[in-house]
Amino acid sequence: MVPKTTPYLVSLDLGESKICALIAETKEGGQVEIVGKGTATHKGARKGTIIDVPATVEAIKRAVEEAEIMAGVQVERAVVGVAGPEVQSFNSRQVVAVSAKNREIGRDDIARALDAARSVPVPAEYEILHVIPRQFAVDGRDGVTDPLGMVGSKLEADVHVVTVPLAITQNLLNCVNRAGVEVSEMVLEPLAAGAAVLTPDEKELGVLLADVGGGTTEFAVWRQGALALTGVVPVGGNHFTNDLAVVLKTPFQDAERLKKKAGAALQALVAEDEVVDVPLTGGRGIQPVRRRQMAEILESRAEELLSLVLDSVAREIPLSEIRAGLVLTGGGAELDGILEVAETPAGLPVRKGIPQGLGGLTDVVAGPEWSVAVGLLLHGRASSVSPRVRPRAVAGVLSNLTTRLKGLFASSAQK
Repeated sequence: MVPKTTPYLVSLDLGESKICALIAETKEGGQVEIVGKGTATHKGARKGTIIDVPATVEAIKRAVEEAEIMAGVQVERAVVGVAGPEVQSFNSRQVVAVSAKNREIGRDDIARALDAARSVPVPAEYEILHVIPRQFAVDGRDGVTDPLGMVGSKLEADVHVVTVPLAITQNLLNCVNRAGVEVSEMVLEPLAAGAAVLTPDEKELGVLLADVGGGTTEFAVWRQGALALTGVVPVGGNHFTNDLAVVLKTPFQDAERLKKKAGAALQALVAEDEVVDVPLTGGRGIQPVRRRQMAEILESRAEELLSLVLDSVAREIPLSEIRAGLVLTGGGAELDGILEVAETPAGLPVRKGIPQGLGGLTDVVAGPEWSVAVGLLLHGRASSVSPRVRPRAVAGVLSNLTTRLKGLFASSAQK
């Protein structure tokens, strides 16, 4: 196979029930073009935590190999998403004195302010994943986005800090490495999804993103163009499926199929006389079930999920400041009627988040379930460490190396 010299980006989204792998080329001007994708179902994770390493490793191998075959290259390293109910985040503000005699703020001052803001105590079993600048203040004047060259005696950095248990990152790293892939970065999944589906205007006005995964729903809020809040609730798409399985006494896999084929999260969308055939557990035959009954089950779970997200946000930020509304993404956003249910509790405008701004095989990543994987590619593009590939005929990978994201504006502090 002829070697390719075009830079490549590779991402891995390790969901609870499915792993998604993407390979993309970066063109002149920074355009990202999808050239390969792969998926693999698995049962190696639960609520963002790996519970079966061999099963997860094999699923990663299958997803990566499918993407490699489509792209005609072999993956060496990838940007990997991180999520889970144990991820914690908070805002931090720290101030430093400007070092120059003329009081002009330089790159070193910005770097020291960011370092001070990240020098906060975290539990021994946790590590800092991201330190994301929100804004700066010069001599107490807030709202500064880039203080370089400004004059003042004190520089304050306001950052959003994301921490994650060491066990989560180490298990992710071990699984990906054992699958023959090196980890170049780990990125919080809602942060990645936001890069793929949100517009700058939405982030400026105030927007809530909810990424409905299999076992959890991660959310993030942006205000005035900066990340303001991140969090997670322990309900995801698999809970909808499990509710159907329990109430209708059908196997989980049949409940999942029924949810996708005939499910609706709003009873008003379903005619009262519509009936579907539901297989009973243990091969005990088929029972007819009204679709309206299925919708009642799913609507109840959708209301719970959205209430959990909105209540979590409202404890920190007034919902009236989420002026651009709610964007639902992830595989759970495909459920018919969930957007309509989401409009009710807080009266926010709601839309489905679909990956944007791509070239190449865009049709293969046109659904919300690809938001995280696409966003990881976009973060890889912006990173100083590029995921690598080789021509597929060449075997082997490089030794382990983990380089985590230091902050969206870290590069501005190093110029």
